Amino acid sequence: MPVPLLDLRAQHACIRDGVVRALMQVVDDQRFILGEPVEQLEHAVAELSRTRFAIGCASGTDALLLALRALDIGRGDEVVTTPFTFFATAGTIHNVGATPVFVDIDPGTFNISPVQARAATTSRTKALIAVDLFGQMAPLEKLSAALSGIPLIEDAAQAIGARRRIEGRWVMAGESAVVGTFSFFPSKNLGGYGDGGMMVTQDERLATRLRRLRVHGGAVQYIHDEVGYNSRLDALQAAVLLAKLPYLDQWSATRRAHARYYDDALADVESVRTPVIDADNESIFNQYTIRAERRDALQAHLRDKGIGNAIYYPLPLHLQPCFSYLGYTEGSCPEAERAAREALSLPIFPELTQAQQDETIGAIREFYGR
Repeated sequence: MPVPLLDLRAQHACIRDGVVRALMQVVDDQRFILGEPVEQLEHAVAELSRTRFAIGCASGTDALLLALRALDIGRGDEVVTTPFTFFATAGTIHNVGATPVFVDIDPGTFNISPVQARAATTSRTKALIAVDLFGQMAPLEKLSAALSGIPLIEDAAQAIGARRRIEGRWVMAGESAVVGTFSFFPSKNLGGYGDGGMMVTQDERLATRLRRLRVHGGAVQYIHDEVGYNSRLDALQAAVLLAKLPYLDQWSATRRAHARYYDDALADVESVRTPVIDADNESIFNQYTIRAERRDALQAHLRDKGIGNAIYYPLPLHLQPCFSYLGYTEGSCPEAERAAREALSLPIFPELTQAQQDETIGAIREFYGR
């Protein structure tokens, strides 16, 4: 039985009528850039993340770029971040003229280590980008304490709707950072039908500037207070996301149920380590990522059986050719490097059937002789 890593067609079949109605409303109105659907989505995301302000933009990458610009980070500055993440996290640091400083990860959760982050700060450190990897929030309160006074940007591209218990209270992804950023890339738990992003903040001044930066640096048409970007979220994407948003909680709950099923079924396979979720976290499982002995051979075995899987991420950012000028070498971030050798993500999309999960589990057990 073929098992896809992700089946967006199955999701679309369940929500098609509502999405098509939403899209046709925008088409009939003929107002495609920003406008009412974007404002409605911004309000809904602000409510979900318990923030005062949400500002839509063209992509999750742009959300990070605009956040850095709004904090006046540029040439000569350093930004501490993780090397075990999607490229955009560090690419945006480089593209504002700053220097990414890579620090190692916690071997359990894959998220950035507060101890390592603290050790990497210098007088040039102007921000930290913490990534909520695979749908699990980073230890934001520990990072804030370790980097007292340094702004924290939360890259929550994979974690919309995730939450973490901090001082006895559930805190939503994006809620406690200076700026939180989301991606609506189609593979995300809340994915559009193309690119899209969002920034959230509690700071009115930052929100005002982020809105200005996304439209070429001008709050009034044809008057430009600074040089900004063309990074507007279009109304068609906002309409799709508004139609899908009511399903988000259930989709994420189903992903958690799938994760528990994998956890139980693979618990006795000594060569596989199932995901470690911090006791204070409720993950949304954008990915279900195991650590596997002989990972590459297992991946080939799964592929031969038609079972979708992916390696996130095969080469840590500190070892990427484009960052060779920074001088990192193998061994600089040993836990990130080990994760890159062992991590393998399995299908966990909400429409995944138990039979498909059993097929995946059976193939893994077969490979390891279990």
